[in-house]
Amino acid sequence: MKRHKLLRGALIGGGVGIVLTALFYLGDQLLRLPFLPFYLFDWLARALPGDVVTLGIDSIVNGILLLNIGESTSETAKLIEQLLALLLFVLLWVVIGWVIALISQRTRFSGQQAGLAAALLLVGVLALALNLPTVQQPLSLAWHLILVSLGGWAVGWALAAAREADTAAPDRRHFLLRFGGAVLGLTVGAWGIGWLFGREPVDTGAEEAVDTSGEGMTLADVATTPEELQDRLEPAPGTRPEITPDGEFYRIDINTRPPAIQQSAWQLQVEGLFDNPRPLSLADLMALPAVTQPLTLSCISNRIGGDLISTAEWTGVRLGLVLEELGLQPAAQELYIEAEDGFYESVAMPDMMDPRTLLVYAMNGATLPQEHGFPLRIYIPNRYGMKQPKWITRIEAIEGEGPGYWVDRGWSATAYPHIISIIDTVADGERLADGRIPIGGIAWAGDRGIQQVEVQVDDSEWQTAELRLPPLSTLTWVQWRYDWPAASGEHTFRVRATDGEGSLQVGEESGVRPDGATGYHAVTRSIA
Repeated sequence: MKRHKLLRGALIGGGVGIVLTALFYLGDQLLRLPFLPFYLFDWLARALPGDVVTLGIDSIVNGILLLNIGESTSETAKLIEQLLALLLFVLLWVVIGWVIALISQRTRFSGQQAGLAAALLLVGVLALALNLPTVQQPLSLAWHLILVSLGGWAVGWALAAAREADTAAPDRRHFLLRFGGAVLGLTVGAWGIGWLFGREPVDTGAEEAVDTSGEGMTLADVATTPEELQDRLEPAPGTRPEITPDGEFYRIDINTRPPAIQQSAWQLQVEGLFDNPRPLSLADLMALPAVTQPLTLSCISNRIGGDLISTAEWTGVRLGLVLEELGLQPAAQELYIEAEDGFYESVAMPDMMDPRTLLVYAMNGATLPQEHGFPLRIYIPNRYGMKQPKWITRIEAIEGEGPGYWVDRGWSATAYPHIISIIDTVADGERLADGRIPIGGIAWAGDRGIQQVEVQVDDSEWQTAELRLPPLSTLTWVQWRYDWPAASGEHTFRVRATDGEGSLQVGEESGVRPDGATGYHAVTRSIA
């Protein structure tokens, strides 16, 4: 009987957790108060060891690939993270319900008293250990205190009501129906009100048009002129476009949802080894000579053939120019960068002074989208995305080596990209007049460029593919094409690339941790 009562406490706690989730959503939508389930999940992702976090990320991505869920790995993974955050919050209340039931059984505390005590303890942990905005915002603190306390009391009250209903089976069924109906009604009601009457998104200044023509300048050593792009090779049908369409650029970051920073309230804080340190507004940065450049960025956790790689036209200002304006001192060896979402990274001197390293404020002709780092992010050539913070809020010139968020969690200290090549399409439905089938895709090697791509069909000799040259810039991927003399049956197609320095792509397969995946991409198709 005692075990039964404990399980009932867990069930009641889970139901209360579902209602609280909906109420926190209501506060988030109507008053923009912190959504506790997401804050809790984000805190946990920072507190757990790097190996555990990486295992969780790998499991999510492997599941997406195995089940072929969604069109975009990054978007699907982010949705799964959010669902896990909700599940974790409900499971927390399952545990709280079990604990309250245990306390009320083994002590003189009533269920309501035990529930309030557990709730107050939880609020204290959330406000201090998790460093939630509740500490700085009285309204937010009151909101969390009221809801969590109400949740604890509700668990205790429901347990007391359940004990009274234990006298007869009809009473127990009646209690379960009332409790289930209350959970359903409150959850649907709070969610519905939040969905219907939630505030419009804040006008932060993200995705506003930026003039990138005329007065702006381009990096002459990596740019490709419009004249050079004429009369290039036609890509194979189905090859991804050279510029990733708006809304499809991959997104990997450490929060369940991106920070919303208002341009009017944002300044880049500048500290450390500078002669003239001062805060910089976005207007200050945009007043400096601009650089617009097509650039490819890839995530270090991208699988072979994965879609965590994209290309866009970035607009920004040379980091070296900004550091010069601020009077960077000779003693400075690295630039430590902090971001609004808690991310941090340190940029070494060679990258700081590289004229291709940009403080980026615009993407494809508009200020950065909120989910891609508005108002400011950094681009560093020949590095994976793990070294390139978004939502930058502070820079500090330091002596010695500074920390890095993912480096501290066991990932590569340098994050140099491997050579990659991907098969996007085997265009069986687009056969040429001579019966050949166009095969196409992209290849990329950081800033080292691509000099050759080869395709292998089954176990035959490697055949040289044609490259669509010149690429948009030496910092973007290259599209390639191979017109294969078709043969019916099931065939496996492989691709490999050689970079501009003459290094052949690594064929040995390895996982993404800690330096990025290696191996040849292969696809199998049945040809009629």
